[in-house]
Amino acid sequence: MANLKEIKGRITAIQSTRQVTRTMEMVSTAKIRSAQNKAEAAHPYTVALRHILSDLRRAGTGVAHPLLEEHPVCKRVMMVAVVSDRGQAGGFNAGIIHMVEQARARALADGLEVELVCYGRKAHSYFQYRGITPELSITGNTGSPVFVDAQTLAARVIREYTEGTLDRVEIFYNHFVNVARQVPEVVTLLPVVIEDEDSADEAAEKKRRSLEYIFDPSGEEVLRNLIPTYVEAVIFGYLLESAESEHGARRTAMKAATDNASDMIQTLTRSFNRARQSAITTEISEIVGGAAALEDN
Repeated sequence: MANLKEIKGRITAIQSTRQVTRTMEMVSTAKIRSAQNKAEAAHPYTVALRHILSDLRRAGTGVAHPLLEEHPVCKRVMMVAVVSDRGQAGGFNAGIIHMVEQARARALADGLEVELVCYGRKAHSYFQYRGITPELSITGNTGSPVFVDAQTLAARVIREYTEGTLDRVEIFYNHFVNVARQVPEVVTLLPVVIEDEDSADEAAEKKRRSLEYIFDPSGEEVLRNLIPTYVEAVIFGYLLESAESEHGARRTAMKAATDNASDMIQTLTRSFNRARQSAITTEISEIVGGAAALEDN
């Protein structure tokens, strides 16, 4: 009977765990939709800025900006690791941290200085444990990014790149493919590279490219104000996409945990039934044996 009690206790414990993982799966499913809505709402703004900047450069106005210029010699690199504050999301955080570690090791081997920035508590804790102190850490809003965080990060990278203390800025984040798939990626944030996205409406795209701008104030003044705004918008877009990926990864991990718990409960229930049947058979055998002994007497 002790064996039956042990199995029953394990079944009860796993049922409680399954209830928790199932709830977390449902919460993450709801948060994915909210994160997608935020990302979709921010995307047109970034695209419009990119179009204006692209048209500015294509118009041949001769305007320039320090953030558009690639430094002739790269001596110092900033690496921004975008992860989450919470765990229980499968390999979401581990993939980015591993990429940053490898990139950092290669840069140091090439004689470059590396400045590390962490967006998310998991990256900050990991690198602190490894004896690497990040130059800047932003935590608390990874599940639902706020624009202030993007502005804080943008202000730092813009200042250092403009002053010449940074020569390249790379951001590591999880690209959201779909709810079940997130791919770790690295992109160069600075120097800014203006590239138009392909448009499905060729007529509208041709009309846009033929537009001529009248600048008030000057083109230089417009560009000087527009480039930092564009950098903030791009960073915020990466943070929002990372939030989508975080909720998707956590949903996938919690669904797998829920399914595993169900399988374990099913296996333990079979073991419990077999053990109970064995106990009942043993009791019946003992009763029959006792009755037979009484008859012989």
